[in-house]
Amino acid sequence: MALPSLDTLIGYPDGETRGTGTVLHRELLPDGRAAVLLDATPFHPLDPTWPDQGPDLGVLVTGAGAGAEAGPIAVLDCRIAASDGAELHLGEKLPVRLGTEGWAFVVAHLVDADAPIAEGDTVTAEVDEEHRRALSLGHTSCHLASLALNRALAGFWSKEVAPDALGSPDFDQTAIASSRIRPHGSVDEYRLGKSLRKRGFDSARLAAELDAVAAAVNGTLAEWVTGDAAVRIRRDDRSLSTRRFWECELPDGLASIACGGTHATHLGELGTLTVTLELDDDGAAMRMITMQSA
Repeated sequence: MALPSLDTLIGYPDGETRGTGTVLHRELLPDGRAAVLLDATPFHPLDPTWPDQGPDLGVLVTGAGAGAEAGPIAVLDCRIAASDGAELHLGEKLPVRLGTEGWAFVVAHLVDADAPIAEGDTVTAEVDEEHRRALSLGHTSCHLASLALNRALAGFWSKEVAPDALGSPDFDQTAIASSRIRPHGSVDEYRLGKSLRKRGFDSARLAAELDAVAAAVNGTLAEWVTGDAAVRIRRDDRSLSTRRFWECELPDGLASIACGGTHATHLGELGTLTVTLELDDDGAAMRMITMQSA
């Protein structure tokens, strides 16, 4: 069967953890695994362009179609791949920007090379719900923490910078170096060097007032979580390359952030949310550790 010409249809933005799909393509990889492409999946894949949230875990359950034998097949990894119709591009970097015309963007489920699954099979895709929930809570916590940090640092700027979704100067997007979602939390790394100071940020003041900033962030988070606002993912269709937005009505206004991850449905699910801020020894970088607990 030829490589797909259309994007994978995805259910994870709506919280789906189980779905049925048809195997459109199966390809052996040099590392001894096989990439399985379905027409539709609930699995959240790693996006190599911004790998903040890792892949879902779970199984593909076969039982229909030629060559299939009933039973669960472990999904060892799950990644976004791109196809130009002639080749499946599955690596650490996509060859083109997500959504580029003439390309299909697909979810590659990586399984053992000898897994009994074939093109044309109908499979049930089942996501590990506990693992998904832990990452979803961590991702929602990450967004809230970034907005609360921007709010706490609003007075640290001497020049105008682009605002965040709530109107505060967007320190998070201006200084972010990396973000990693982990179960029930996240770790965000920020650059505080010369380029940020040139843009008007007072890094020296941050070093002097780090504990006060963390306290302000945690106070805002407690207020927002107590409000238990609903969280939704806005998207126009189910295609993998369609842009999606995390949205939440906070006391400061509607927060809308472009995001391809999975999330809680209400802020009350986060329980207690706590941020810790750490500076590197030379003061050139800051780490924000966000943790959620029941």
